[in-house]
Order: sequence, then C-alpha cells, then structure tokens
Amino acid sequence: MNDDAINHDSIQESVANEQSAESVVNDATNVNATSAPYVATASDIPSSSKLPPEVVARFTDVHARLTKEIGKVFVGQSELALGSLIALFSSGHVLLESVPGLGKTLFASALGKALGCQFGRVQFTPDLMPSDVIGSPIFNVKTQEFTFHRGPIFTQILLVDEINRSPAKTHAALLEAMQENAATVDGVTYALPEPFFVIATQNPIESEGVYNLPEAQIDRFMFKIVATYPIKEDELIVLRNYGKNIASAQKLQNVAPVLDATQILELRQIINDVYVAPQLFDYVINLVRATREFPRLAYGASTRAALALIQGIRALALFQGRAYATPDDVARIALPTLRHRVRISPEMEIAGRSVDEILAFLIRSIEVPRM
Repeated sequence: MNDDAINHDSIQESVANEQSAESVVNDATNVNATSAPYVATASDIPSSSKLPPEVVARFTDVHARLTKEIGKVFVGQSELALGSLIALFSSGHVLLESVPGLGKTLFASALGKALGCQFGRVQFTPDLMPSDVIGSPIFNVKTQEFTFHRGPIFTQILLVDEINRSPAKTHAALLEAMQENAATVDGVTYALPEPFFVIATQNPIESEGVYNLPEAQIDRFMFKIVATYPIKEDELIVLRNYGKNIASAQKLQNVAPVLDATQILELRQIINDVYVAPQLFDYVINLVRATREFPRLAYGASTRAALALIQGIRALALFQGRAYATPDDVARIALPTLRHRVRISPEMEIAGRSVDEILAFLIRSIEVPRM
C-alpha cells in the first residue's frame, strides 16, 4: 500500500466535507456497498461448525436480557455495553476513555450484577503500589507464619479507575493478571476467579500527573472504547430517574442477575464454534497488515489485534442471531480493536488528524471479500 492508493489529499477531502468523527466511523461500516451482503447457506458452513438454532437463540436472548438489565440504571451508550459484552465473552479486557461523570463506575457495577459476578474497584493514584492491587503476605504473630492477604484484583469484574495515574510498576501488576488470569507473589502463583474481566478507565483531557501506559499493556486490552457525552434524550432520562439523592446500591437493586460465572464460561466455549469463512481470515489479515504499511501511521497493529478481531466477530455474530461472521462484523469492531494499537505519524498529529479518522479511511480502502 502506498501514497498513490491512500493519499493526504483524500484525507483532507473527508475533513473538508465537515464530517464529524462519528459519521466517518459509521461510514466505515458500509465498506464496499456495491458488494452483495454475505448470507451463509447450509452448504457454506462445515457440519463440524454448525450451531443448533436454539444455541444461537440463547445468545441473542442473553444479550437482550443483559442489555435490558444494565439499561435499568445506565442509560444510553449502547456501543459501550455491546463492546464490553463482546470483550467479556471473548476473554478480553476493555480500556474505556471518557471524561469524568459519565457513569463508568455505575456501568461496571451494573454489568457485574447482571452477570452474577463479583465486582471490585481500584482507584489508581500516583502512590499506589503493586501490593495494593495484588495483595501481600502479612505476618501472623500467633502462628508465626506469613499469610497472603488477597488484594482487590481477586474478583471477577474489576474496574480500574484512572489507570494512567499510576506509574509503570503498578501497571505491571495487572499484566500477568490480564494475560494469565493469575498473580504471583513471592514466587507463589495464585489463580484469579473465573471469569476475570478488567474495565480500565482513563481521562483523555488531563495530562498532569498521568503516566502513559506501556505499549505491552495497551496491547492486552481487546478494545479501547471511547464514551462520548450522552444525547439530550438520554441525559433527560437520567435527570428524571436519578435527579434525587439516591445511593448507588439502591439504584442497583432493580438489576437482576441474568447469568452466573459457570454459564459465562460455558458460553465462551460455544463462541469458538461460530463459522468464520476463509475469506474473512484474509480480510482481517489484510486490514491489520495495512496498518503497518500505511504512511500516515507511525506504526501498525500487532498479531494480537488480528486475533482480537476474529474472536470479537464470533461473539458479535451470535449476539446478532447468526452462527457465521460477516465482513460488516469486522468493520463494526475494527476501530475499537485498532485505535489503541496504532499511532499516527507526527505529520498527521501536527495537521490535527485523529486516529479514528485515519483508521476509518483505511478500513474503507481495504477490499471487502465477496462471499
């Protein structure tokens, strides 16, 4: 891929049309509109990959019920709920970027209760130590032995608030947990509860007193979801429903558990049976490799990004009532999968271009498979 195929003038033209970032992103899901939509037939899907209709229906029902329960206390932000559920059922984690006051903690609490899982929260601060997250051995005077006291990381749904406010040594405390579902202290490895799902937040407008996340940790987040301000109608609903002094625990009383930990782990295994056509594997590889060759990006996405796309489209397909994935599924989750794994070139930063804008253009440039 070169500048002749995707040039600076084309990007300037998209900006000149006064399209908002959101409209550019939405356009990316309409890739190659001239191609016919992919509809798999029974002959297309190998018998070993076919899922019974009742299994597919179970997923759509679970998704609908989870969305309904979360919506009882958290209004709007449908993409946040969908992205978080896709990541959860794909054994991934979510990096959530938003300004303060949009209900991130309430969302994570509602998600944990709807899933029937334990919920924990850690506020990252500059003086937070790894032992404050993982836990540490405490000497017991009576027994004359050290006993390991587990930290807040030993939960199932973990909200890490303002993750970029702590230094690298504290970030490192999460690396093993996010990758291996375990924590090691003094040479002893402790398994974390299953499922283990991290929602980490960061504030995009503050630069003082924050530490950039190491690339190794950023890459371990399946999605980076950008939560924007709610639309007026949703914000009015929030004011009407919660314009009184109501404790968070009281708000969550109406949220009923839809699943439990055992059922979540079972559903995770079923997702592996969603059919992904060979053309879609090529499509994902072409998209990820294009980020490494695109001159407007300083560096591209890793192989882990391609794996996240494949895992994500399997879950998204089932949530939408299909036992097979489509190119539109790839386009829909490409931005949250890639935006934190690439970096735009200095020239594009000076020109005021956003990573979402450049990636949306790149997505539209990749040929969509005809299947």
